[in-house]
Amino acid sequence: MKKVEWYHDFIDRKYKPKKTDLKALFYFEPSAGVSKDDAIGRIASESSTGTWTTLYELPKRMKEIMAIAYKVEDNFVHIAYPLGLWEKGNIPQLLSGIAGNIFGMKAIKNLRLVDVSLPEEYIRSFKGPNLGIEGLRKYFKVYDRPLLGAVPKPKVGFDAEEHAKIGFETWMGGFDCVKDDENLTSTNFNNFYKRVQLMSKMRDRAEKITGEVKDAFINITSETEEMKKRAKALHNYGFKYAMIDVVTTGTASVQTMRNVLGDYGMAIHAHRAMHSAFDRYEKHGITMQFLAKIMKLAGVDQIHSGTAVGKLVGDKEEVVSIANVLREKNVKPYKKIILEQDWGHIKPAFPVTSGGLHPGLVPDVMDIYGKEMVMLVSGGIHGHPNGTRAGAIATRQALEATKKKISLEEYARTHKELKQALEKWGRLKPK
Repeated sequence: MKKVEWYHDFIDRKYKPKKTDLKALFYFEPSAGVSKDDAIGRIASESSTGTWTTLYELPKRMKEIMAIAYKVEDNFVHIAYPLGLWEKGNIPQLLSGIAGNIFGMKAIKNLRLVDVSLPEEYIRSFKGPNLGIEGLRKYFKVYDRPLLGAVPKPKVGFDAEEHAKIGFETWMGGFDCVKDDENLTSTNFNNFYKRVQLMSKMRDRAEKITGEVKDAFINITSETEEMKKRAKALHNYGFKYAMIDVVTTGTASVQTMRNVLGDYGMAIHAHRAMHSAFDRYEKHGITMQFLAKIMKLAGVDQIHSGTAVGKLVGDKEEVVSIANVLREKNVKPYKKIILEQDWGHIKPAFPVTSGGLHPGLVPDVMDIYGKEMVMLVSGGIHGHPNGTRAGAIATRQALEATKKKISLEEYARTHKELKQALEKWGRLKPK
């Protein structure tokens, strides 16, 4: 009988990846009755040049651009993809290959894209963050602590005037930024353009009183042409940031808005809304580490990365891995979680910790992240017994205590806002 399938042609355990190859790491589980080689051959084939059967004729070029599964460790497979498969500067096309049809193949019970190590020649075609960590610290003139932000809570329901007033109280309590939440864009009770106008007035007032730089992560998420209009409005009112729900808008929109906002000298605050739809299940989907990587490549300056101690999923190991991918210039491989990555000209980006934080958890978050992060404490300031401003002050006091290596309980003896926060929440870790 003639050979029908050619999946095993995409396996070569003696292959040594080239410097220009993209190297992907997958977790996989074959379906019942399917061997490991049958499974990994299909993964490499379907994500590159293969099809389900042998063909009558193939150009010689095919051999040069076939993906090769070259190493299998338990249920992890390493696959090398020749650079010629990919259009430079095109993240959607990359995802269509390494995260496309392969997730729907019957021969694969579970498949998880863990990470991809990107070669220098491929990375050169992307801009990465416009300002990055260094540029944003220079803008705020804040170097010795995390940048601080808060969302008016509840996340949706305030009108533009109420939103701006809460923003003012947040800024006056010592926070750097006020943030829209992921599902607030422009509503009949809180119009985007009105919110921008009122927030700019309150920002200017807070800056005049405090002498500090204040800004906001205002959500421009929409159809791309409308996002361009909203970005221009933010620029015209003197904001340094635009916020984008980067998963729901897609990588193409993010790349477009990186160009637009880059021309304005602005940064992108990336919210990861919808990420858990494909990264929460440990055996299938795409990891948050890889999502953070491609968004940094696309040009976000900061992206949500979890807390490990707040209300959202993500343990300490995952959170630290995401932070390393974003902050390090040369990422070292770690277990079967992240691969090596030389970022070349791409600037470091901030991880953003958020979700269920309050002053009592500041030491835990600092222990996990260090100071190079954006810390969002929202319900944990607005729920303070004396209101938003006192909650923001309490968070700053918790940071001061942590920096001085003094326990929060001891510091609270002489700092009433922190004392009141601890009396309400203590060291509670929300569930």
